[in-house]
Amino acid sequence: MKLDRYDRRILEELQQDGRMSNQDLAERIGLSPSPCLRRVRALEESGIIDGYRAHLDSNKLGLSLMALIHIAMDRHTPERFANFESKINTLPEVLECLLITGQDADYQVKVVVRDMEAYQALLLNKITRIEGVSGVHSSFVMRRVVDKSALPV
Repeated sequence: MKLDRYDRRILEELQQDGRMSNQDLAERIGLSPSPCLRRVRALEESGIIDGYRAHLDSNKLGLSLMALIHIAMDRHTPERFANFESKINTLPEVLECLLITGQDADYQVKVVVRDMEAYQALLLNKITRIEGVSGVHSSFVMRRVVDKSALPV
């Protein structure tokens, strides 16, 4: 799908406020409501807009410890990676899992938990028990300097 300036403005605005009414969105981008709604639906149907989510404050939910875990695998086979990825995907504490290069690790996993005790339980009882995990290295987040999900459009 080729994006024009209206499509880009729609994407920018919805990334800032996904609950904005179509009327407000149309006014902000300079279109009437009907063509604005058609464009939003086309962006959704094309998959460029893949959903709408609420952004929660982890600290207010008691989830104050965030860690980045570098995970090394014992073998680099598609089956080993697929097994790891399916298992890590089931853990609610995992916010992000990236297959990476340029490190002594195969994956970087971002997790959020209550405290160090909860982190230890997650690491020792779940993550290191996934078949193929041969090493882990943890870093703890002291402060979020940039925390956004909006893409540059």
